[in-house]
Amino acid sequence: MVQARRSNDWGFPRWRAYGTGSAAAAVRLCDRAGCTDAGDCPAPKAPNMPDRWYFCQRHAAEYNAGWDYFAGLSAEEAAAREQTETRDAGGYAQSAHDRWAGSGDGTRSSDEMRALDLFDLRPDCDFETVKKAWRARAKEVHPDLKPGDAEAAKTFHKYQVAYEVLRAAEERREWKG
Repeated sequence: MVQARRSNDWGFPRWRAYGTGSAAAAVRLCDRAGCTDAGDCPAPKAPNMPDRWYFCQRHAAEYNAGWDYFAGLSAEEAAAREQTETRDAGGYAQSAHDRWAGSGDGTRSSDEMRALDLFDLRPDCDFETVKKAWRARAKEVHPDLKPGDAEAAKTFHKYQVAYEVLRAAEERREWKG
């Protein structure tokens, strides 16, 4: 005759962790039609909507590869939305030396990349190239050469700010290196 066995869950202390039982766990399936894998990767259905798809890892990677959060926005609107969401994400600003690099050669921040785009330069250019491009562009729209032209003054100011961003980044690189 087979003797009844006790479980390890009786008495104190419990021998297994709380919440571990022999009951089946509920598993949500992937929202992609025909997929039977677990759908444990939430993905937004549209920007600024709480509705989510739940995909398996493979289908989430496919979905995210074609996702453009800033689709249909101008560059200024995209920058404004990015700034708003960065501000609302907890109020913490990352220090410049700990910031993850943007695109390019892996050493440029997003501000530096925007400044280089203004001068139509490659991300891996050296500072002498930046200085030459800045001087050439600044000469074209300098307020002394075009007095009274508000658009030229505005463009000159953009070039000045972009150059200051790149100059400060170069000084940080020299100081670190």
